[in-house]
Amino acid sequence: MTAAHFKARWMKLGYDRTKHQGSGVEFPPERKGWRRRAYGRNGVGRHGLLCFADQYSVETWREDKGASFDIGTQGQESPFKIEKEGAFLRAGHGTRLSVIVERHLPDPDRIREILSARFLHDPQFVVRVNAQSVELADQTGLIERMDLSIDGCPPAEAYVVDSTRVAKSTIYQGIAFWVNGRLVGTPGWIVGSEAVLDGRARFAKRYSIVVKTSDSWMSAIEPDWARFKPGPNVDALFVVVRRYVQGVFASLSSTLVEESSEDALIRNREQFKELSPLGRAEVATFARELVKTTPTVSQDVLSAAVQALINLEKARGGAALLEKLTKLDESDIDGLDRLLGQWTVRDALSVLDEIDHRLAVLAAIEKLCGDETTDELHTLHPLVTQARWLFGPEFDSNEYTSNISLRTAAEKIFKKRLSADAFTNAKQRPDIVVLTDATCSIYGTEGFDPADPTLTHIQNVLIIELNKGKSAIGREEMNQADGYVQDFLGSGALDGTPMFRAFVVGHEIAAKTTREKELKEEGVLRGRVRAVTSSGLQN
Repeated sequence: MTAAHFKARWMKLGYDRTKHQGSGVEFPPERKGWRRRAYGRNGVGRHGLLCFADQYSVETWREDKGASFDIGTQGQESPFKIEKEGAFLRAGHGTRLSVIVERHLPDPDRIREILSARFLHDPQFVVRVNAQSVELADQTGLIERMDLSIDGCPPAEAYVVDSTRVAKSTIYQGIAFWVNGRLVGTPGWIVGSEAVLDGRARFAKRYSIVVKTSDSWMSAIEPDWARFKPGPNVDALFVVVRRYVQGVFASLSSTLVEESSEDALIRNREQFKELSPLGRAEVATFARELVKTTPTVSQDVLSAAVQALINLEKARGGAALLEKLTKLDESDIDGLDRLLGQWTVRDALSVLDEIDHRLAVLAAIEKLCGDETTDELHTLHPLVTQARWLFGPEFDSNEYTSNISLRTAAEKIFKKRLSADAFTNAKQRPDIVVLTDATCSIYGTEGFDPADPTLTHIQNVLIIELNKGKSAIGREEMNQADGYVQDFLGSGALDGTPMFRAFVVGHEIAAKTTREKELKEEGVLRGRVRAVTSSGLQN
C-alpha cells in the first residue's frame, strides 16, 4: 500500500473492501497471472494486534516506496490513532505488522495450525510462524490421504481435512484441485458440470478436500488457470473425484446424521412443537433415518419431507379423535353433545386453562408458605393477593381495585407500623403497603350513591394482611386487624359506609384464638375479621 492507501483503507472503520477494490486480490506485475479472492471484507481483524499491546507498528511498501506507522488507542475522536508516521525506500512490495507482546502471549504451534488450515486450499499461500509452516499432509484436521487411479492418465492424491478441528470456518470449503503446486479455479462442491454435494449441508461446510496432481496435467488447464479444459482425460479425472468424494461423504455422514436432521426440525420448529410427544419422536426418527439412507439429500428436500410428515401426524390426530368418539358410551356421548351445544371448544379450553392456572397457584403457595427464606413482598404476597378467589368467590372480580381514598386512609391508619420502604414500590404495586412485620393489600369496590346518582362511594373493602415467616396468628394479631377496620370506619377518609372483610394470613393459628370476629355499629354489621393459614387457603 501507499501512505494514502493506508490512511483511506486501514484507518477507516467499516471499510467496504468489496465496494472499493472488488472481491479479487490485486497482485504485483510479476504475479499478474495469479488470481485469488480476498479474505475479509470490512477489516474487523486488521487491529487484532491490539490484543497483545496498546500499540503496534505497520510497514508497507509499494513500487520501491514505503511508509511506516505506529497505531495506538489514545485518540479522543477515534478509537485508533496514528501515533507516529515515517517514510522509507525499499525495493519491491509488501506489508509487515509488528508488536511487542505485553499480554496474551500466543502459542506459536497453535497459531501455525489455525492459519495453515485457514489457507490450506491454496498452495501458493504460504503461512510461516517462526519460519516454520505446516504442510498439507501434516494438518491437524487431516482425516485421510488416498491415491486416486485414473485410467490412461497420471494419478492424483486426495486429502480430506476437517477444518473445524483447528479453525471455526473457512470461506473455501469444497474440492480444491492443485496442479504442480498451484490452485486451479476456485474450490467448490461442483466438479465439472455436476454438483457432488449441496454446499449448504453441514458436511460441505465442515470438510475440505484437496486433489493434488503433477505437472503432467499442465496441458489440461486454461491459460488463466480458471478451469480445466474439456476433454476425455479431464472427464475421467472428474468421474474418479466425484466417486471418491461421495464415498468419503457416505463414510463420514453417520457422524453428521444428528446435525442434519436437527437442522430440518429447526426449520419446521413451530409446527413440530404442536405435535404430541409421540408424534415428535416419530418425526425426529424419520428425519434421522432419511439422512442415514440418503446421505446426499439436500436440506431443502429433507425439510420438505419433514414438513409433509408433520402434516400427516396432525391428520393422524384427527383419526385418533374419531377413534376416541367410537369408544364413548351413551352417557358420555350425551354429555359431550350438551357440552358442545352450550360451549365452543375454545370456551371449554379456556375454562380448563383457568383451572390449571388456579391449581398451579395452589401448588406454588403450598411450596412457598412453609419456606422461611421466601420473599413475601415480591413472591408470596403478589401470588396470594392476585388470587383473591382464595378468600371467596365474591372477591373474584375486577371491580376490586386500589384507589387514592383507600391509600390515604391506609397511610394514616398504619403509620405506626410502616416500614422505611413502605411506599417505595408504589408505582409498581400501589395496592401493597409494607409493614415492619407484614405486608398488607387493600382493595375496594365503588357504587353510585342512592341519594345522589351522580356521586360514587366505596361499598366494599377487602383487606389482606400476610404475616412474614412462619408466623402464628394469635389474639394480638386478630385484635390488631379488628382495630384497623374500626380505624378505617372512623378515619373520615372514605366516602360512604362500606362493608369490611379483613383476612389475617399466617403459617398457623395459635391455640385458643378466635378464628372469626364480627364488627357491628348500633346492631348493624360493618365488617368481619378472619384468621386463615397459608395451607388453609388451599382448602
